[in-house]
This record gives sequence, structure tokens and C-alpha cells, in this order.
Amino acid sequence: MKSLFSILLFLSISIIGFSQSYWQQEAHYQMDINFDSDNHCFDGEQELTFINHSPDTLNKVFYHLYFNAFQPGSMMDIRSLTILDPDKRVGDRISKLKDNEIGIQQIISLKHNEVALKFVHDRTILEVFLKNKILPGDTAIFSMKFKTQVPIQIRRSGRMNKEGIDYSMSQWYPKMCEYDKDGWHTNPYVGREFYGIWGSFEVNINMDARYTIAATGILQNAEEIGHGYSNTAVDTNVKRLTWKFKADKVHDFVWAADPEYTHDIVINDNGPDFHLFYLKGEKTKEWENLGPYMIKTFAYADKNFGKYPYPHYSIIQGGDGGMEYPMATLITGNRKLKSLVGVCVHEAMHSWYQGMLATNESLFSWMDEGFTSYASNMIEQQLFPEDWADAHASSYNSYKRIANSNYEEPLCTHADHFNTNWAYGTASYSKGVVILDQLSHIVGQEVVDRSLLRYFKEWSFKHPTASNFKRIVEKESGIELDWYFDYFVNTTKTIDYGISEFYNTKNGCIILLNKGEIPMPIEVEVVLNNGGYLNYYIPTVLMRGEKEIEATTKLLEDWAWTSPTYSIFLKHKASDIFSVKLHPNSSIADVEPLNDNLVIPTKWNWDKYDLKITLVKKRKKGKVQKLMRIKK
Repeated sequence: MKSLFSILLFLSISIIGFSQSYWQQEAHYQMDINFDSDNHCFDGEQELTFINHSPDTLNKVFYHLYFNAFQPGSMMDIRSLTILDPDKRVGDRISKLKDNEIGIQQIISLKHNEVALKFVHDRTILEVFLKNKILPGDTAIFSMKFKTQVPIQIRRSGRMNKEGIDYSMSQWYPKMCEYDKDGWHTNPYVGREFYGIWGSFEVNINMDARYTIAATGILQNAEEIGHGYSNTAVDTNVKRLTWKFKADKVHDFVWAADPEYTHDIVINDNGPDFHLFYLKGEKTKEWENLGPYMIKTFAYADKNFGKYPYPHYSIIQGGDGGMEYPMATLITGNRKLKSLVGVCVHEAMHSWYQGMLATNESLFSWMDEGFTSYASNMIEQQLFPEDWADAHASSYNSYKRIANSNYEEPLCTHADHFNTNWAYGTASYSKGVVILDQLSHIVGQEVVDRSLLRYFKEWSFKHPTASNFKRIVEKESGIELDWYFDYFVNTTKTIDYGISEFYNTKNGCIILLNKGEIPMPIEVEVVLNNGGYLNYYIPTVLMRGEKEIEATTKLLEDWAWTSPTYSIFLKHKASDIFSVKLHPNSSIADVEPLNDNLVIPTKWNWDKYDLKITLVKKRKKGKVQKLMRIKK
């Protein structure tokens, strides 16, 4: 009995442990900000309630101090000065900042449960030494006082952007670093991605009354503030106002302020409403036409990617291009209509891929930017079909360009550590799209669509990884995908399938060649001269299954990845055939498409001779050409 009891106890503990294997930290911020717009600085008080849901005991905590990156000699400055292709928005601008133009975030005092703590400013990271450890399950309250100088707007955040917005306030507060199953993530800020703890924000901003403020969250005192938030006008005798914002189930908080903001509200009967903040004028006249496009965007996204849960979404003129935050985006706003819609659609889709499906962007930037680009491509194809015949063509072309160069780096590279901005951008945006779209070639589009909805249902308001998404697609498809994600995430190997030879014998034979390093399922289309078609599907052995195919398509034997060639035997000679084409109906990132299509020449007497057609490539004047050789 004792032995049986021990076994049952072990099993129960194992089951409980398995069910609780996923955990995430929790952080609730309450901040009071006293802003001095004359000197571009503010005093802040922050009370952070931190709940340690991890199984680990913490004897330190860390905070991000992002504004300290905007100082001459900072890591961001040096990186921009030394990287091969610096971001033009940054260039050497940080190195030239004067003392009254730099960013400064200085912690004055910090207490843990009323106990004063020792801490060290280390560039853009604050290292905090705890006197009393935080045990698993503990709730810790950190009380902080800090001073901040807002830098000249250079990258994302700062004052006086190029379109004249006074304050674009992103990455503006001391933000606790994320601690997950891999430990602390205390990466210094050098300009790329972010990772934050799920929780809530209560932010009170006291500022000159002439300013209109746009922010993450819901304004709690609209009647008091006015400024377009209510029918109440601002009392001109009031010199300062306190704006009170609250946001739940978010992992970051952004705000912006300008005295000339126009605040338009677009009512959306199916939710959310859209709040538009911009400088009204000739250059921003298209903002008045933006509402219907955003309503269509969110309707499409709700149906295909998961329901947006917040009551409104703010589009705020500011920043240096387009940058996403919970419930809001900062965008430059002097744009023509399609450019304005395009940037808004992309940043809005970040509300799904990062806003609600909060991957660690630094490690999985392709799941953030790539999935967002995939979704925004699909939506823009619906909004502007005349411009988007092939939704993802530009992403494939961009990826192929770098794959055929010497500059590509694996997707598993930490976002900050790519050697070039080209490699980072192409990997995160273009190759991220390719990974997701190419799945439709492997498992089918319907499976991809179902997987995206299931991914949202199971992992929204969490921190999913590539493995979590992969498992969902595997469960929906019944196909193994380890090989696919391993090749595309962890290597720079490429796909290069082609038609090698056609033997014009009694029963014609097509010889396919795999010159690449990534195995893929292959589709082959044979067009007959009588107008008929022969379609073949060849799975790769690594899949252990295949996608659902048309009844008119013949399923052939698996192609083992160790075999460089594959033969398809036909009951037709060359005289019966017009052309042979690989992957005709689905996207595949074949880096050399020249040998994917064979058109049978009509000048030969194919019935008289047994001939062999061989496709070869020749480089001439720096360009690769396709040649055909025909031999008896």
C-alpha cells in the first residue's frame, strides 16, 4: 500500500507540474508624472506591484532605462556609427547631441516593500540588489522616484519629431525587465526590439493645459480634460491638467502630446472605435478618409486572426515612421492615402502579433514583424486589389535577394546582433512572411487559416515561442514540421528544385533535381497539347503525411531528402506535351526559378527520335540564363 501510495502521489504531482508548466510574470504600474514642457523633463513616481509566478527565488531585479541610449558614446550611438548600413534615422545624430538634447533617466530612490535598495545604473539597464528575496508566489511592491530628460526625437521616442510633434513618448518610463523560463532578459537598448511583462497601467500625467495627450488605455477623467475627449471645453484659466489613463491586460504604455493635435473619433458599430490624433493641414488631409479603411481592417482581422478585445485603438501622429504599442501606434502622418493606410494597417496588425501574442521580439522578431507583415499583406490585398495581385510576392523577392547574397543570417540570431540592418530587416519582415505563407504549400491554406485562429485562442495574452506555433500547425495538419522550422529558423540553407531532364522514350520520363539544401514537397504540372493536364504531388519523407490534394492530382511516392534526383514516368512522349512546370499553384521560396519550367520545342520530330532534353544554366554578363540542350 505504501508503494502504491507513493506511485499515485508521484503521478499526481507530475500531472500538476505538467499542467502548470507554463507561467508568466505579472506587473502592475501606478505612475504619477509631473511634466515640465519648458525644460523637456519630468519627475516621476512609480509604484510597481510585481507578482513572481515563476518557480524561482529572485535575489535581483532589473529595469530598462531606454532614454539613456540617446547619449553620445552609448551602445546605440556606437552601433550606429560602426554598423555597415546604419539606420538613416539615427546615423551619427546621437553623437552630436548637446547636454540639453540628450536623454537621461536617473533613479533617485527605490524601495522594496518599504526597504531601501542599492542599485546601479548600467547604461540602459538598472541593476537592483534585493535585501529580501522574492520567493515563488510572492507579491513585491517597488516604490521608485525618478527624473527624466526627454531627448531630441531620433529613434521612435523623443521631442520635436520631423513633422513637428512636440512629444512622442515611447520607452519613456523605468520598465522592469522580463523574467521567464530562460531567466532574465536584460538586453541593453541598441535600437531594435522589446519584451515586456503582462499586467496593467494607471498613469497620471500632469502637464501644461494647452496640450492634448493621446495614450494607451482609457482616459478616466474625460469630462475634466475635454480636448476632444468630451463635450466639455477646457477652462482657459486652468494652467495645468492631470490626464488619468488606465489600461488592463497590456505589456507597455505609450503616450504623445502636442498643443495643436486634432482629435477625431471614428465610431465603429462592431468595435473598436478609432481615435485619430494629428496636425490638421494640407499634408494630413487624407486622415479624414482613414476611418472606413480601419473599420474594414479590424473586421477582416477579427474574422481571420482573432477578436480585438479592447474598446478603442488610437492612431497618433508622432515618432519616426511607424511603431506599435498596446492599443495605439505612433506614425509619421504626412502621407498620401495608400501610404497612410498601409502604415496604419501594418501597425494595427501588431496589436495581434506582439500586442496580444507577445513573443520575445528579440529572439523571435520574425514572429512579430513577419506574422504582422503576412496579415497586413492579406488585408491590403483586400483594400487595394489593383496593387496587390500577389499579396506576398515582394516578401519572396526580398528574401531571395538576400538568400543569393553573402549577407543572410539565421532567423535565430538575436535581433540586436545581426551584422547588418539589411539582414535583420529581411529576416524579420520578408523571411517571416515566407515561413508563414509557405506553410500553405506544405499543409494547405485552410490548415494555416485554422492554425492562426487556434494560435490566437490558445496563446493570446501570453508569451508564445516558435515551438508553440509549430505544434499548433502540426496538430491541425497531422504533419511533422520539425524539419521545416529547423531549416528556416536555424540555418540559411535554401530551396532549389528544378527540372533536370526529359527523356523522350516510349513512356516519357521527367527527371527532377534537388540542388538546394532544404527538402520540400513538390507539385508538378504537365500541360498536354490537347488542352489536358497531368498533376502530381510528391511529399518529402520528413513530413510523415501530406496535405489534402485535389482528386485530379496523383499522389506519388515520398522523395527522400538524401536523394538528389526523382523520376516521374509518363504515358506520353514529348509530342503530346506542351510544358512541364514545378509548384504552379502555390508559393515556394525557390532561389533559382529559371529551371522550374520546361516548354517543349515544337520544331523537333519527337515521334521519329528518342531524344533527351537537358536544362542548364549559363552565366553571361553577370546574369544567369536558361539554356536547353537536346541530344539523341
